[in-house]
Amino acid sequence: MAQNMGGTFHLRIDDLDQSRARAKWEDQLKDDLRWLGLDWSKPCRRQSDVQAEYDAALNRLWDMGLLYLCHCSRRDIRGAMSAPQEGVPIHGPDGLIYPGTCRKTPSGPRPHDVTLRLDMARACAALSGDICFQETGVSTQEYRISPQEMTEGVGDIVVARKDMGASYHLAVVVDDDAQQITHVVRGADLFDATKIHVLLQGLLGLPTPIYHHHDLIRDNAGKRLAKRDDARAIATYRDDGASPDELRAMIGL
Repeated sequence: MAQNMGGTFHLRIDDLDQSRARAKWEDQLKDDLRWLGLDWSKPCRRQSDVQAEYDAALNRLWDMGLLYLCHCSRRDIRGAMSAPQEGVPIHGPDGLIYPGTCRKTPSGPRPHDVTLRLDMARACAALSGDICFQETGVSTQEYRISPQEMTEGVGDIVVARKDMGASYHLAVVVDDDAQQITHVVRGADLFDATKIHVLLQGLLGLPTPIYHHHDLIRDNAGKRLAKRDDARAIATYRDDGASPDELRAMIGL
């Protein structure tokens, strides 16, 4: 897609979570992509190298009064949601929808090495309008998401974790701007998270790319390809004689 548009393909290493980062997995990832016929600009942007950029974005959101400190564990959140209201969603694109236990207006300088959440209602009010993005993958249309959908269906997302300098959602938004990304191509499992990314782009004054979410590769049991679940790896298809064209056909590219 990048070549057809006269653009540049970028590979990014999402390694903020060092507990799940392994050099051998990165090597395998690159080997798989080369077999598929892909090449990318070098060096790759590595998230663990650009924490200062994430800190600048977090400071901006904090100064806008949109973040707050959260002490809740996943167990605490599950306990607070033991009796959800009828018709109200429990899960959103960031996991369990946070019940707002720790929500309060911040004061003073931004604390570090803590979990920070975005006050979704305040964030939507700061944008004063719907969230919009153009999709060319799962369908070709403009999506519009209302503030009510964001507060009820997404909730107060995590933007920084105690054990990580930034969440995935915040990091990819900063990364896309830093690399001047015009088109984001990624799996359909991230489609629902796009509304979060577009919201953060609006708050930070960043442009919104065009999004293309492709189908997922699944094994014979319908399980999606993911190393953490021991699903089939690309190398397994390769060893079984599959061609790069067959893999591309599986995801609709």
